[in-house]
Amino acid sequence: MTTASSQTLSEDDLQEIQEALDIPLSGSADLFTAADFCGTLVSVMVECGDKYYRLALCGRLSHALTVLRQRCVDVMPDWMVSQLTVETVPLSTLPESWQDTDLLLDYAQALTLTLSGGTLLAKNGQDLAGLLHDVVYFLVDELKSPRFEKA
Repeated sequence: MTTASSQTLSEDDLQEIQEALDIPLSGSADLFTAADFCGTLVSVMVECGDKYYRLALCGRLSHALTVLRQRCVDVMPDWMVSQLTVETVPLSTLPESWQDTDLLLDYAQALTLTLSGGTLLAKNGQDLAGLLHDVVYFLVDELKSPRFEKA
């Protein structure tokens, strides 16, 4: 498996990775905060060529996805319902099967765990990281899209 070592990462890359790893995610974070955090982690991870930093990012992402799953089953606060309420709910650009947040969370978690296993060839790992990025962003977009119509 070929990966870059941390010595080949620029100081800016290292700083970006470290900042992402240092962001706290409270167990009481709301749905939007948890979703945005997942997006941040996966964006940094997909650009990360260092095996060890990628593993650390996978660990944080797995935790963040677990928090996000819990926020998805929690009762949505009134302020969030207001933010997701519009006159007419727009049609989703995703196929109906991709609008299931539980399924997307399952896919994202499975990809994260596969990547954290460290058994993939570098090219396969990069491809799966790209797929994970897309799945997480589909999920974030779906969770933050209007879903309620004004009465």
